[in-house]
Amino acid sequence: MSEEVLDEWQITLKQKKTQLETCQKEHHVDSCMKCEKLLDCALRDAYIKAVYDSMSKGKGGGFEF
Repeated sequence: MSEEVLDEWQITLKQKKTQLETCQKEHHVDSCMKCEKLLDCALRDAYIKAVYDSMSKGKGGGFEF
């Protein structure tokens, strides 16, 4: 059984995800979409930034949707 080696971007992402899930539990929601603070939430914004950073490894750049 091998251990997954995480880089700094993945570690940050994992931490932000844990914080976001904790917040959701505290507010009794299973998704940020159900939260009244959805568009004005620093915690969610930090998580989204961590997702982008983990995808680009901090090199920036845009993501087209």
